[in-house]
Amino acid sequence: MYPFKAPGSMQTTGLECRIRRELTPCDTGSEVPTMAVEIPAPQPAAETPKRSKFIRMPMEDDLPPGPNGLPEGVRLPTEDDLPYSDGEPMESWRHVEQMHLLMEPLRLAWADRDDFFVGGNMFVYFSEEQLRNRHFRGPDVFVVLGVPHRERKSWVVWQEGRVPDVVIELLSRTTADVDRGEKKLVYQNELRVPGYFYYDPWSGELAGFQLQNGVYLPVEADGEGRLPCHPLGLALVRWRGSYQGVEADWLRWAYPDGRLLPTPGEAGAEQARLERERAEVERQRADAERERAEAERERAERLAAKLRELGIEP
Repeated sequence: MYPFKAPGSMQTTGLECRIRRELTPCDTGSEVPTMAVEIPAPQPAAETPKRSKFIRMPMEDDLPPGPNGLPEGVRLPTEDDLPYSDGEPMESWRHVEQMHLLMEPLRLAWADRDDFFVGGNMFVYFSEEQLRNRHFRGPDVFVVLGVPHRERKSWVVWQEGRVPDVVIELLSRTTADVDRGEKKLVYQNELRVPGYFYYDPWSGELAGFQLQNGVYLPVEADGEGRLPCHPLGLALVRWRGSYQGVEADWLRWAYPDGRLLPTPGEAGAEQARLERERAEVERQRADAERERAEAERERAERLAAKLRELGIEP
């Protein structure tokens, strides 16, 4: 209640007031009509809902007929509109190197192809909920076939028209439960990724799943302990060896016959070995040719000497 004297009339502009007339004695002893105005406590202005930077992804029933299925002037966000980094580093140095060990051999083996994409530790966008909450990070490694081979900031399903064919998550102390549970369900029910695998670079835990009739079924290892990856026609195998100077159990790609897909370093070393072998073969061939020529010269000299003995000038 905020009382104040108001001789005459009072004008209230832009304020709803409840006015109660009172009689208050003044210094002259006369009664002067006064007013006490009860002003409601200020209320916070209603917050204007912020308009999202991105529109809701239309469902099939929302789309009007048209070449793109979208209303005129409306577009979905692309990789250039969406965040492509959360600023969070991977769990450990070994996680980073394991990611590279899965990505680089594939790129090298398919160097003559232009219809695939191999991504790592980057966002995959597939739902409106992600645009609102941004709570779902991208896979550690994923592979998509049948798409143009080009650089991308993130994978946007509605822009590309395809989901990943294979996803691999690298388990860690802080992500293992999510990778085995929540993310697995997302890849099964939302993205419907044909092949899902997870691997712990420290303990060696490895599991794979193949989507059949909308449900992930475990992938059984073959007699050599390899997990077939049917979408790629390859297999995943634990490999004990040295990579980047670290002797450890690593997860690697292999051909169905067990041959490992080489890393760039291994491919370079193999190329150098083959070059050395070719050089050695060439040296041996040259030596053999030289020996053959020397033997031919000696035979010709013996024949010439024999003819001279017979009085015949060769």
